[in-house]
Amino acid sequence: MKRFSMPPSDPAFVQDPYPFYDRLRAGGRMVHWEELDLPVIAGHDGVSMALRDTRFGREAPEGFAPAIPDHLRPFYEIEAHSMLELEGERHRRLRSLVLRAFTSRRVRALLPDLEEITDGLIDRFPAGEAFDLLPAFCQQVPIRVISRLLGVPEEMGPRLLGWSHAMVAVYTPTRTRAMEEAAARAATEFAEFLRGYVEERRARPADDLITHLIAAESEGERLSTDELISTCVLLLNAGHEATVHALGLAVKTLLERRTPPAFLGADRIDGTVEELLRFDPPLHLFQRWVNEDTVFLGQELKRGDRIGLLLGAANRDDDAWDDPHAFDPARKVKQNMSFGAGLHFCVGAPLARLEMRVALPRLFDRCPGLHLTEPPVYADTWHFHGLDRLMVRL
Repeated sequence: MKRFSMPPSDPAFVQDPYPFYDRLRAGGRMVHWEELDLPVIAGHDGVSMALRDTRFGREAPEGFAPAIPDHLRPFYEIEAHSMLELEGERHRRLRSLVLRAFTSRRVRALLPDLEEITDGLIDRFPAGEAFDLLPAFCQQVPIRVISRLLGVPEEMGPRLLGWSHAMVAVYTPTRTRAMEEAAARAATEFAEFLRGYVEERRARPADDLITHLIAAESEGERLSTDELISTCVLLLNAGHEATVHALGLAVKTLLERRTPPAFLGADRIDGTVEELLRFDPPLHLFQRWVNEDTVFLGQELKRGDRIGLLLGAANRDDDAWDDPHAFDPARKVKQNMSFGAGLHFCVGAPLARLEMRVALPRLFDRCPGLHLTEPPVYADTWHFHGLDRLMVRL
């Protein structure tokens, strides 16, 4: 297995990881990334197969789970009930119950709210001066939508954002002790808030997702309070973080490529969204544990090993796409890896796509003169691939 070196915090890599991904793919179907101390897969077919292969999973095999330090216990107490981190029957049960509440009908019913939220934010854009579109628009759309979906007060937005940012930082390869402690504090505060909110909804049901999660039942089983809390945290964190980055990256790409407005029309927006997600996705790394001694892509793997699946690299594989480094909104996108695949395919993908399908056309229709005032800068959080700022003017 060939070995490659690239610090995830290297400034040039953070701003453009795709040349390094090309090197990884050229090195073989599975190569070793020294700084991550992981065998990684950068090819489209390899990533797609691994995501669907039950020999690999999110849970560590028995005897291989790393010890949880005391200062991180509040964080992992939530993770212990999260369907993102579970496999087998526990994952099937949780996902089934969540999907009974998080239906496509419920997502589609958010359309009027999404249009109202988008227009209200655009109404407040400053005229004639440069501003950062991330806090003014890209952060606000997802957090307000998910708050309305769950039934959480929108004025909680700033606190939810703070908790979310602190918790997801644990997933980054370059995390520090200070980041871990901040994540634990956020997990404690987030859980306390949601526990009270869940109990309130048990006593006074409403037409929101928390109430429907409480009522969801499959084969005589319901979600426990801890499972409800973990599910709400997952929906808020994953739904918010990914969509914020996806919206910011989409606006950046559309402006830089001077995309014709026709590609945001009702008959083309779906294809444009898929190409935006393929071209520069918001999440670049999934990790999987190896459940059994096996051979995969010609490499021997041992039970308890871990592998890294590079979603961003898979989306730029020239074996899967013609001219993959070009943004082409007319492209027919197939098997986009941006939301994963297999048993852990993102349950929030329909909502994320809806937000992009509504927010992007409305933004560019109402702000036809929108333009960049400085080159966009990516944040030093490579794993969660997103912008640090997006300075624009109307």
